[in-house]
Amino acid sequence: MTRVWLITGASRGLGRAFAEAALAAGDRVIGAARNIEPLADLAQRYPGDLVPLPLDVTDRTAVFAAVEQAVAAFGRLDIVVNNAGAMLLGMVEEASEEQIRAHFDVNLFGAVWVTQAVLPHLRAQGSGRILQITTMGTGGGFPMVGLYAAGKSALDSVSEAVAMEAEQFGVALTIVQMGGYDTGLFTTGTTATTPDPHYQQLRDELTAMWGDDAGPAPATAAPVIMELVDLPNPPRRLIVGSESFDMVQQVLENRAEQYRAYENLSRKVSG
Repeated sequence: MTRVWLITGASRGLGRAFAEAALAAGDRVIGAARNIEPLADLAQRYPGDLVPLPLDVTDRTAVFAAVEQAVAAFGRLDIVVNNAGAMLLGMVEEASEEQIRAHFDVNLFGAVWVTQAVLPHLRAQGSGRILQITTMGTGGGFPMVGLYAAGKSALDSVSEAVAMEAEQFGVALTIVQMGGYDTGLFTTGTTATTPDPHYQQLRDELTAMWGDDAGPAPATAAPVIMELVDLPNPPRRLIVGSESFDMVQQVLENRAEQYRAYENLSRKVSG
């Protein structure tokens, strides 16, 4: 059966890769993005199957209107991919209030607005999949990307609740924790703080540790997403990336070890 996808942030990176994979599989796609010009070639390649949709996910009213347009385009929605995102790069102390609020507007609230807007349609048809694209880094903060992880971690928590609330209506939600891919997130999708010289040594160490490797191409992750949406009973969470899987497991093991080390202190009071 031909499925209908709504993908936010579809003009580049992972969103573009997912759109291309869905179209190649014979599905139809509504590709939403602030700038839809990069989707022109894809629309020409798949006439009638791709609908580029201008959308700023931070505008809740616009999101609800865009979802109505998306449903009208093909009569239904089967798979919703909340992929739109941005990076706020810098130490927490360096970030301005404006930068932090703008960052959360995209990475958290934008995804929440889309989720709220699509749920009535998925509930009415008694089926649907929601993929919340987060990051393998939601397990804990890390220097320079702490606010990025915070926004995605908040989306993780909200999505856990949505998954439990919506499953009674036949709607399945998966939190897709992506590893590092060459999506342009650290270039065109990045807002940088003004560096504070007190953090220069740490900044230099992190820059050296990260190196110049931008990660694999987004298209390499697309087959996993296509397999995920075919699963009759999809997981609540999925890590995408072999190295990322190992890193997440290590973080969880370290956290459990620290909890156990101070278990005696934790158990000194009830509750």
